[in-house]
Amino acid sequence: MAGKHIFSRGAAELHEMVKGEGIYLWSKDGKRFIDGSAGPICVNIGHGVKEVTDAVHKQMEEVSYVHSGHFTTTSVKDCADKLASLAPKTLNYVFFSCGGSEATESAAKMARQYHLLQGGPKRSKIVARWQSYHGNTLGALSMSGNIARRKRFVPMLIDFPHIPPAYCYRCWFGKTCDSCDLECARALDMQIKATGPEYVSAFIAEPVVGATLGTVPAAPGYFQLIREICDDHGVLFISDEVMTGLGRTGKMWGIDHWSTTPDIIATAKGLAGGYLPLGATIASDKVFEGFKEPFAHGHTYGSHPVVCAAGLAVMNYMEKHNLVERSRVNGEYLHKKLEPLYDHPTVGDIRGMGIFSGIEFVKNKETKEPFDPSIGFNGRVVEQCYENGLLVYPGSGTVDGVKGDHIQVAPPLVVSKEEIDEIVALLDKSIGMVEKKIL
Repeated sequence: MAGKHIFSRGAAELHEMVKGEGIYLWSKDGKRFIDGSAGPICVNIGHGVKEVTDAVHKQMEEVSYVHSGHFTTTSVKDCADKLASLAPKTLNYVFFSCGGSEATESAAKMARQYHLLQGGPKRSKIVARWQSYHGNTLGALSMSGNIARRKRFVPMLIDFPHIPPAYCYRCWFGKTCDSCDLECARALDMQIKATGPEYVSAFIAEPVVGATLGTVPAAPGYFQLIREICDDHGVLFISDEVMTGLGRTGKMWGIDHWSTTPDIIATAKGLAGGYLPLGATIASDKVFEGFKEPFAHGHTYGSHPVVCAAGLAVMNYMEKHNLVERSRVNGEYLHKKLEPLYDHPTVGDIRGMGIFSGIEFVKNKETKEPFDPSIGFNGRVVEQCYENGLLVYPGSGTVDGVKGDHIQVAPPLVVSKEEIDEIVALLDKSIGMVEKKIL
């Protein structure tokens, strides 16, 4: 059987896709699917964009590879320049890698070396949040607060401190919007003091928590307070924009919704649009200028000429087609169309920004009681959506790392309003079909 030697990370039998165009994928048996989550929220400009494949082919014919420690190419320089031009104005220096885990781990190492060079040799701790996800390599997983992904590897992980998430639907402090005093942000100040400021290097957070919580934005004012706390203690702020970067939330960067500038941005996924594996760690002028020696880090395929050609083509395509603004406008439309799904007895919360939405399912809407994990509610919804021709991104452990179900709805940014209508109709139908089987 062809493919029997694949060490699969998921389903026992992988579905084979043979064509992709726009927001659509076609399977080997000819069935068409709407890619309602842009893969794992990475195919930002859609499938089959000729400008990208042409740029990749051209670069492969010119220079397919050089060692980034000794050489560079026009594609790498142009990609870095373009990304720096899109970054917040004080973040101007780009370190390329091969994906999100490498980008966040590079950020952690960058912060560590920065403090070493600034006379802070004890600063090695990264403070993160529970119910977060920053990648699957051991360093990135150590920062992550995703209990399910961590549990098998806990003995191998670095003991980094974690604080509660900014999760308004299920506030860990028992607050409401009216009584909130941003206790979840103030917890950072308490944690830094408890750890000892002289030991803390950086704080890392997703502006809108993606896979682990199902598209949960922080409350207004949250990141402004985080910035103040970091500055008070000489701690760097890393914004994990692996999912939220490059227009996904209706602004270029997720953190832009809070009018706050981080010291370092880690990004990937939509950066090369799913065409090739590209990650980037973008440093502020302050961080870059603090390096009095080379960054002691790197990978064989970092700053790959062909991959950077793809990334440059994707960013150029985004600008040409005004996809950040399109994400804002059509994102508002998407959220408006999703609102009627609250009529379903299992839909507890709908949240998100731009073309980046999450739906949390509950057994009881009044108490917010989740389904028993043995039911696998989110998996059933995903399977039913698949049968109906829609692909969405599943998630479980939403509540506490064990209980809770959600899905993410985040099609390519090129999605039209008519296509959004079709996505929501299929979601509505699929959720209803699952409810009939379970309730």
